[in-house]
Amino acid sequence: MAGSGQTSIKFNDAFFDQILNSAGVRALTRGAAEKALGVAKANAPVDTGAYRDGLQVEAVQRAHRTTFMVVGTDAKTMLVESKTGNLRKALKAVKL
Repeated sequence: MAGSGQTSIKFNDAFFDQILNSAGVRALTRGAAEKALGVAKANAPVDTGAYRDGLQVEAVQRAHRTTFMVVGTDAKTMLVESKTGNLRKALKAVKL
């Protein structure tokens, strides 16, 4: 049996990059973001509607895969989020 510090594991990074960038994984992660977006929009506080209408999903390329984020484009997004926690609650509701 190998002693402490004598075992090493080498992952095939190209293999995992291929899987993480596959159409299936992209669709799965985009679907999760779209689900969170739906909850966020449904529960968004509405004054002028600019906050709710400014919520969207954006693709972000990372080192090994593309991720999808729910973001707000309205100038008051940070203020509304700090007061309500709407996006946090939406992510928690869809268990992401």
